Amino acid sequence: MTGILFVLRSGVPWEMLPAEMGCGCGMSCWRRLRDWQAAGVWARLHQVLLERLHGAGEI
Repeated sequence: MTGILFVLRSGVPWEMLPAEMGCGCGMSCWRRLRDWQAAGVWARLHQVLLERLHGAGEI
């Protein structure tokens, strides 16, 4: 998750993910992102976050 978020936020290419982060190689992170997207993980995470924010009166 850390590697995926780092690449998405920083805009660096997947293959330039710093090894010092300990996230594995960039292509492994990219494959995990692809697989999680196909499995609906991101849509579910978005839904859960919205529900929690709503429950806390934040939206």
